[in-house]
Amino acid sequence: MKMLQKAMIAGALATLATPAFAGDAKDILKGGAIGAGGGAVAGAIIPGLGVGEGALIGGAGGAVIGALDKDKKHRRWHRDGRGNSYYINKHGRRVYRN
Repeated sequence: MKMLQKAMIAGALATLATPAFAGDAKDILKGGAIGAGGGAVAGAIIPGLGVGEGALIGGAGGAVIGALDKDKKHRRWHRDGRGNSYYINKHGRRVYRN
């Protein structure tokens, strides 16, 4: 029962951390998978933490990171006089957000 409660908490945290304006589902799932893999390894190494528990904790954390990192190219965004957002591309031109 304890493992089921942890799984439900991890799922609830991942759901709450994914608002509509966050990263897409692909990024969330990818972050969750990477986090689960890292958490499983950490669970195997850290005494007192099981592999499944580590995978759940890491998966929830990875999903949160995948959801919150929206701009994967780490662009620097600016605003023009009308309030529109844009970044400068490698050719020195403004690229406006749709």
